[in-house]
Amino acid sequence: MEFVADNTATDWLLRSRTPDMRLITFGPAGFEAYARLRFIRDPLRPGEQEADVHLPEDHPSEIDQSRRALHLLAAFTSTPLDCYFCLWEGYSDTPLPAEARDGPLVELPHRRFALFRGPLRDIDTWEADFGGGHPVAPPAFVWPADRSWCFTADVDPHWAGIGAGRDAVDALVAAPGLDVVPADPSEPQPAYR
Repeated sequence: MEFVADNTATDWLLRSRTPDMRLITFGPAGFEAYARLRFIRDPLRPGEQEADVHLPEDHPSEIDQSRRALHLLAAFTSTPLDCYFCLWEGYSDTPLPAEARDGPLVELPHRRFALFRGPLRDIDTWEADFGGGHPVAPPAFVWPADRSWCFTADVDPHWAGIGAGRDAVDALVAAPGLDVVPADPSEPQPAYR
């Protein structure tokens, strides 16, 4: 995975005219279908906090769940060897590599990211590349060069958003071991307090 100093690959995100929070939580408007990959269950009552959710010791991490979803999405792009990954500059446990700190960052509403490019399989070394081998948050954005889908994992929600074709979303929803539900990005999404 290599740092990309030329941010023109992200122009499609800005040109989409998608409302700010929708863009960073679901990607650009215009996909046939959308879904949420729930890292933990949705809140059961108003005012519930994420800390109230009991997770078993073997509960997969956010990056593990994201990796599984991205591997599945590889079958729904013609360019799995040419993908883009955005790393949010705000993670304290995932400092930007030196070349990214010195280079231009992608500026989207309320967030700045370092842009990287590589094959989708590079998600398998995300922790080694950016966390020194320790668990880290998933990429904030991932999309293939053909833009057939977009995966987003913003810092605030307890889920990742996915925009894709109907077949890709159906496959994610049906995948054993993943908690993916269809979503309508124009509607309010469940949130913890």
